[in-house]
Amino acid sequence: MATTDLRLDEPGSLPKPGPVGRLARLAFGLFCAWYVKGLIEVTDSLVTSDGHVRTLIWNGILPGLFLVSYVINIGFSRAWRKWPAIVSAVVILSVAGIGYLVEGAVEAALLARVIWIWELYVFSHLGFAFLIAGLIGTPGCEMRAFHDLYSRLTGKPTSEHYCPIGPLHPIDQWESRLS
Repeated sequence: MATTDLRLDEPGSLPKPGPVGRLARLAFGLFCAWYVKGLIEVTDSLVTSDGHVRTLIWNGILPGLFLVSYVINIGFSRAWRKWPAIVSAVVILSVAGIGYLVEGAVEAALLARVIWIWELYVFSHLGFAFLIAGLIGTPGCEMRAFHDLYSRLTGKPTSEHYCPIGPLHPIDQWESRLS
C-alpha cells in the first residue's frame, strides 16, 4: 500500500532499473516537462477573458495534491507524512476564500497565481527527478535521483527509497528477476 512514510534503505539495497525502468522514468519526466512547458506558456494569462482560471491550471490540482507529500518527504528526506498535501490544500482554499471576499469570485487572479507557482514547483521538481533518475539509473524512487547524483559526484553514499506509488517498483523488480 502506498504510504508517504519515509523508509530509507541502505545504499545499494535496491535494484538498479533496467532499460524498461529507465525508459519509464524518462517518459514520466518528459510528461512532467510537457506540463511545465504548458504552465510557462500561460504565464501572462492565467485567467481567461471571462474570468475563469485556465483549465490547464485546474488539471494539475488533484495530481499535485496527491504527489506533493512524496515529492517533499522522499525528495528532502523528511517524515512529514501527509502534511505537505494538507498545508497545500489549506493555502489553496484560503486563497480561494480571500479571492471570494475581495473580488466576489473564487476564481480570482490571486488563486490562479498561487496554484500556478505551486504546480510549477511540484511538477518541475518531479520532472527533473524523473529525467535524472532515467539518465543515471537511480535505484528505487525517482525522488532520490538528486541524492543519487550527489553520491556519484562526491563518492558519499546516500540512502535509497523504493517507489511507493506507480509502476516503477514492480518494473524494477520484474527487470531484476530477469537478470
